[in-house]
Amino acid sequence: MPKALVVYSTRTGETERIAELIAEGLRFTGVEVDLKKSGDVKNASEIEPYDALVFGSATYHGDMMQGMKTFLFLAEKSALEGKVGGAFGAFGWSGEAPDRIFDTMKHIFKMKMVGAALRLKSSTLGGGIQMAQNYGKEISGLLTK
Repeated sequence: MPKALVVYSTRTGETERIAELIAEGLRFTGVEVDLKKSGDVKNASEIEPYDALVFGSATYHGDMMQGMKTFLFLAEKSALEGKVGGAFGAFGWSGEAPDRIFDTMKHIFKMKMVGAALRLKSSTLGGGIQMAQNYGKEISGLLTK
């Protein structure tokens, strides 16, 4: 059974809720999922056993949260090239964080990324629940290709 790790940074809990919904989407397709806050990952080797990695952060003042920045520097020390990935986040105004995470995963880590980052103002607005679950399913689809 494929394994996925969803790592997130959140301030108000909205990005955490989106992470949970993405994890649900992955589980719907038979993927085993672990969910962690960015600060709970202490060693680069903790993320290497996973087949898919999904990283997310809320956007504050046009940037990702510091916890996610720190985590990405840690992740850079892992062997992630060719692994399946996705990026997501909640935002109020601008929403740059998910795209920056996505670009880091694609261009720096050389991961096999899903089509685009998932950007949601809220998991409960405008079909957000379904969009987040579908994002998990889309990531799962890359595991079989």
